[in-house]
Amino acid sequence: MLTFDIQDMSCGHCAGSITKAIKTIDPQADVNIDLAHKKVTIEGKANAKAVEKAIAEAGFTPVLK
Repeated sequence: MLTFDIQDMSCGHCAGSITKAIKTIDPQADVNIDLAHKKVTIEGKANAKAVEKAIAEAGFTPVLK
């Protein structure tokens, strides 16, 4: 399981964009968004670097926890 802090995630649209970016590289991933705490938890097959890159390419700043 991977957990990222994403401080520049501020709304439902942001959460959707991040989920879509992750699902693009790992369609079977289970993505859980905690908007209030600005955390994203991913259970999937993609490695941390690939997920971090996908989130960054969607325009956000992920910090692996």
